[in-house]
Amino acid sequence: MITIPVFLILVSLSSVTFEDVKMEGVKANLISTVKYLSHDIGQRSYLNVKKLNTTANYIEDKFRSYGCDVKSQPFTYQGNTYYNIIAEVKGAQGTKDGILVIGAHYDTVSGTPGADDNASGIAGLLELVRLTAMRPLSKTIRFVAFTLEEPPVFMTRHMGSYVYAESVKHEGINIEGMISLEMIGYFCDRKGCQYYPLPFFRWFYPDVGNYIAFVGNLFSKPFTKKIKKAFKKVSGLPVESLNTVSLVPGVNFSDHQSFWKFGYSAFMITDTAFYRNPNYHSPGDTADTLDYDRMAELVIGLYRALEVL
Repeated sequence: MITIPVFLILVSLSSVTFEDVKMEGVKANLISTVKYLSHDIGQRSYLNVKKLNTTANYIEDKFRSYGCDVKSQPFTYQGNTYYNIIAEVKGAQGTKDGILVIGAHYDTVSGTPGADDNASGIAGLLELVRLTAMRPLSKTIRFVAFTLEEPPVFMTRHMGSYVYAESVKHEGINIEGMISLEMIGYFCDRKGCQYYPLPFFRWFYPDVGNYIAFVGNLFSKPFTKKIKKAFKKVSGLPVESLNTVSLVPGVNFSDHQSFWKFGYSAFMITDTAFYRNPNYHSPGDTADTLDYDRMAELVIGLYRALEVL
């Protein structure tokens, strides 16, 4: 039997910081969620109602396990019932200055396991809920897992995010802003691997896809800049932002655009989807293609950014 001196154990433990432990825990949970959704459940299109319900139950169970108040929001489309899942973590300020909404969709298009689109966003959402529930922020945050973001309902009133945004507008909820987690797991470090909707974008943005993007409309620019500024203070993960008109392809390609329709500031956090990820909406969008270290950096960076707002 080999005896290890106590002082060596203490030295070893002291070299592992709390931040290291938190990072590894977040990474492990991200991997677990993405694998479960994309591999164990698989494609989650509007046609796969049973799989969508299994996913919704998984998300609801996770929310409850973190001690959150949880609600499901049912709605119908083509005779089937679908569910948005909502968790709220109250902040020290309450709701007097407005709440933040952070959301991600859990459905996929047909024919893809949807690891990046959008199991990655749901994995990030669940980790943000877990971190926030452990140590609540000053602001009250509603975390919403949306269903039915993908075609054929994309950009219609049948989107889960549209249903939710319309409901909070009717309730008169004061929302400071909404953040959509839309494909946050694919990164590339090869020169020329990052593409853009228009050629001149290369004059202003990197041609290497090693960053995360904050993308919104012109109305949401102040809110986007506020979160970006806070994020850059606390995270080393490169971040770029774009606030422009919806005529630029991709700017409104997620759940944030549903909130624009009701007058709310909103932007998406994205790895830029098909401008970077060659597996977009294909069978190749699998769990092993994602970068979980950078995903964990993003999640922790966003949580810290919300802390310093």
